[in-house]
Amino acid sequence: MQFKRLAIAVGLAGMTWGMIGAEPAATPASSDAAPSGGYEVHDKRRPQPPVVTPGTFSTQEKPGTPPSDAVVLFDGKDLSKWTSAKDAGKDAPWKLEDGDLVIAPRTGPIQTKDQWGDVQLHIEWMEPKGTEGTSQHRGNSGVFLMGLFELQVLDSYQSETYADGGAGALYGQHPPLANAARPQGEWQVYDVIFRAPKYDGQKLVEPAYMTVFFNGVAVQDHANLIGPSSHKVLVSYPDQPLPSKGPLQLQDHGNPVHFRNIWVRPLAANPPTPTKAAGDNYYGKEEEEQRAKQKK
Repeated sequence: MQFKRLAIAVGLAGMTWGMIGAEPAATPASSDAAPSGGYEVHDKRRPQPPVVTPGTFSTQEKPGTPPSDAVVLFDGKDLSKWTSAKDAGKDAPWKLEDGDLVIAPRTGPIQTKDQWGDVQLHIEWMEPKGTEGTSQHRGNSGVFLMGLFELQVLDSYQSETYADGGAGALYGQHPPLANAARPQGEWQVYDVIFRAPKYDGQKLVEPAYMTVFFNGVAVQDHANLIGPSSHKVLVSYPDQPLPSKGPLQLQDHGNPVHFRNIWVRPLAANPPTPTKAAGDNYYGKEEEEQRAKQKK
């Protein structure tokens, strides 16, 4: 865990999120601003949801394809979407091996050039066969949302560590609800819904939340994050508001963990709930009235 200090330093020191010259990635604007008085149930004034073509599922032999609106961060071809987190602006120092993104141990973490807030994240990782060590020294890495909130990567297959530090844990805060780890040499899958912390001026009104499926198993259910991840420390949010977006960061903990098929979908805010029962703006009102006339 000693390398996690660097992740926090990169994220918090001076709040220097623009250090690599990247603009924050666009968040889908909510087109569902409620009319005065709010929506009715089944309200025809609600905008229709955007159409998204689903992707395909991965197999051990082949990564799947992303949804049509996903931003692909790594597809096995290059590291053009990534940069060094330790040396601002420099190329990501990790290796590309047979379509896999592989940690080059002791070169430091890497992070995306773009910045993200509320997102759906898909990422696959694999512990090479023959990975040795115990507890936190067995295939350790991490996925940091906004460069601050860690979803732990670790070889947890028939290997024990502290509960809030295994694969699927929100490091130091929430143990996973289950250990769904596969053996070494097999691809593991994280599917994540992340909601960034929300502020009203200087006041924190909503902490960050994370929902995680680990190899299809729910291991975090809208878990609240009590602050940026750290080691041995009972964390909290800093006095100054965090930025609304930050980079996706992958940790170098000295182990050659493999990654593939990384993509995100920026998420809009949830549409507002209705405030009244179906009435004058009921979606099927005209059709029902027409049917009633035909029956007379």
